[in-house]
This record gives sequence, structure tokens and C-alpha cells, in this order.
Amino acid sequence: MNFFKVLFSLILLSSIFIVFLGNSSCAVIVPPTGGPKDTLAPRLVFANPRVSALHFSANKIVLTFDEYVDVKDVNTNLIVSPVPKVNPIVESKLRTVTIRLKDSLQPNTTYTLDFGKAIRDVNEANILKNFSYSFSTGNYLDSMEYSGRVIVANTGKVDTTLIVMLHRNGDDSAVVKERPRYFTRVDSTGHFLFRHIAPGTFYLYALKDDAGSRRYLSKSSLFAFADSPVVVGPTSIPLTLYAYAEKDDGKTSGKSSGTKSSSGAKPDKQKEKDKEKDKRLQFSTSIKNERFDVLDTLYFQFPSPLKVFDSAQIRFTDENYKDLGNYHYLHDSANKRITLVYKWLDVLDTRFHIIATKEFAQDSAGRKLLKTDTISFSTTKESDYGEVRLRFRNLDLSRHPVLQFVQTDNIKFSYPFTNSPIFRTRLFEPGEYELRILYDANRNGVWDPGEFIGKHRQPERVQTIRNKINVKANWDNDKDITL
Repeated sequence: MNFFKVLFSLILLSSIFIVFLGNSSCAVIVPPTGGPKDTLAPRLVFANPRVSALHFSANKIVLTFDEYVDVKDVNTNLIVSPVPKVNPIVESKLRTVTIRLKDSLQPNTTYTLDFGKAIRDVNEANILKNFSYSFSTGNYLDSMEYSGRVIVANTGKVDTTLIVMLHRNGDDSAVVKERPRYFTRVDSTGHFLFRHIAPGTFYLYALKDDAGSRRYLSKSSLFAFADSPVVVGPTSIPLTLYAYAEKDDGKTSGKSSGTKSSSGAKPDKQKEKDKEKDKRLQFSTSIKNERFDVLDTLYFQFPSPLKVFDSAQIRFTDENYKDLGNYHYLHDSANKRITLVYKWLDVLDTRFHIIATKEFAQDSAGRKLLKTDTISFSTTKESDYGEVRLRFRNLDLSRHPVLQFVQTDNIKFSYPFTNSPIFRTRLFEPGEYELRILYDANRNGVWDPGEFIGKHRQPERVQTIRNKINVKANWDNDKDITL
């Protein structure tokens, strides 16, 4: 009995061993994964001279990190304060970053080199953000800080490309002719911070400095200024600056916008068509695909000024070609646009015709229509629009607020509040809108920029409203908004 039990056990163990060998011969060898991805920024392990060194007199700084590093866009990222006449040269090699100072250092002065986003590791490009190196040529390190915020006045938003400057000289011309004593950048929220600056009185400006000159050289660039000098000290008061760009003077480069055909000379038939077209009076209208939006103005736009416009030679009729009354025409100052003024809001979903004879208009080159032209169109329906009711809480009516509906930074509609903080309209074009409040100081209905040189006039301010409104067609759009 015992013999058979032993034999059975041996056979079972042999079978298990054979199966194990067979499976192991088919096993897949998996290479090591290499560990988790490196997400850490480089770390400074040594600086020569040391960080916050006093009595600094070197012309070279060597920074050593815990891994291989690289520097990117140094000219854009590096901020040196006080501002030098000649920027330092920055180079990277293996684990070191070397800064060679090319400008003479001022005595008893604290310097700060802010690298922004310039330093990163080689393998994963992890950025060492907000890294700075400071030293003093005197026997102490300036420790004062000054902070604030910059907002773009006509949008209420921030522009992260702006720089902020502190000048010692309070003359208006200083911001044009001189480099600032200190400068820094705004962050993603529009805030700025000066570190390691000397106490004292400064003049505060913000600027869009595409050329890197640190000077206010173009009125078409964003610019902001503080109304009074700022005193940097232990109890400094932060300020908010409102940046604006003055309106351009309307000058053009004088270059032609025309294009030439890439196929060489035009065929004779095409030349004849062009000659015929050149003889015909051209114009466009605000009617699109035989449909006119009653919230728009109905106009005729001409490429050249008109010499003649005879309203007796143009008919405005209903769908049965019956002449209508109670309308008139307006001319713009350039005599290129004629507007047909009519009570369009009273004639929704209605068919009209405009019939213009050959003699109705003639431009400065003598061009007329070649034949009578008929424009047929229908006005939009009430169901094409949404009804909007907006109630604003905490709206200061004494500041003459104007509600702005904005799409892609273009003001599509504006409404001045008078006696009530409520906006209501029966017909409003559907779409998603950003809302802003313009505080219209001079009550002209539009935003006005500031003017610095000689006048020190601040721009009018615009407040953004965080939540957008999505107006739906044939829908009652009702909302309460707290400012």
C-alpha cells in the first residue's frame, strides 16, 4: 500500500515540474520602466559669489545647479535692477549658468537679477520660475518692496506683456528720454512686485515695451501712470494703474493694397469686362441674402465719394410696389454712405423693394448705373431675437455707467443707464456676450483714453463682469447681476 502511495506522489510532482518548465520557457522578459518622469525644476546648490553677497566687486557670477540646465530667451526674461546701460551676457554649460557683467556697478547699491522663466533643465525643460540673484556693492542689502496692479482701462482685463517702471526723475519727459531706475513685469493676474529696492520717492509707470527700450516712445502703445509720486517704505500703499493707448492720427503708410495677377497680361475679353465694370457705379448695402436686420441701419456704401445723389430717382416701396412715406436719407461726412432712415422696428417680417434708376447717383469719376436696379428684401422676424432683462445690484448711477455687450473684444451694443440699474429690450440679437460697465466721466457714450504729457488725464475705466450672457432666440433671457 505504502509503495503505491509513494509512486503516485512521485508521478504528481514530476508532472507539476514539467508544466512549470513549459510555462517558464514562454515567459516574456519586461525591461525596467526607468522610473517616474522628472517633474522637478533645477535647484541651485552653489553660487560664486554667494547669494546676497555684500561689498560685491566681481564681474562674473557662476551659478551651479543639481542637474544639467539651459537658458532660453534671456533677453526677454532677464530683468536687471537697477537698469544697466549694457545688459549682462548669460551662458549655460552642463550644470552651470555664468553671468558676465558688462556695466560698471554703482557704489552702495543693491542689484537684483530676476531670470523669470529663462532657466530650465535639459531633459524635461522644467522651468525654475521666479529665480532671482541679489547682491550689494555696499555693506547692506536693500529690503524694501513695492507692489500693485495694472488693468487695461478700456477692457477691464490684464495684459501680461506689460512692464512696470519706477523713475527717480518726476519730469514728464523722463519717461520718454530716460531709462527707469527699476522695472518689473506683471503676472497673469496683472499684479507686479518690486523686490530689494531702496526706500524713497519714485514715479510709477506701466508700459508695453515691444522694442525693449524701457521708454514711452509711441502713444499708440499701452501706457499707464500714477497720479502722484509713490513713497517706498515700510508702510507703502499699493496702487492700481489703468493702461490705455491714445487714438492713432489716422495716417497710413501710403502703400497700395492692390494686387497684381500672377498670370501676366489679361485676355482681351477680361479687359473688356474690366472696362465695362469700371464704367458702372459700384455700391454695397447692409442687406444680406435679401434679409435686413431691423436692429441694423440700412445703408448704401460707395467706394468713391458721390457727386450726385437724387432721392427722386430712387423708390422705396412695399411688397406690392406701392410707394412708402415717412422715411428720409442721411449722408456721411465723406459722402460715401447713404443711410435710409425708417421705423424698422415697426415692420418686422415685412417685404420691401428699393428701385434705383440709372440717374439716382453719380460718383466723383462720373460713374452711374448702367440700368435700373431693384433690391428686394424682407425684414427679420420677432422670433429671430431674444428678449433680455438684466438687473444690476450695487451699480453706482452717479458715475454715469454704460452697459456694453462685447463679442471678440468688439462692442456690439451699448446702453447708458440713467435713472434705473435695469436693462430691458424686447429685441436682441442672439449670441454669447461678454458684459462690461463703462464709467463714462464725460457722458459722451464712448470710452475715452487718457493723456499724460502736460495734462496727466487718466483714461475712463471699464469694469468687466465675470459671467457671460448667452442670449437665445425666441426666449426670455432674465438675469440678476451683482457688481
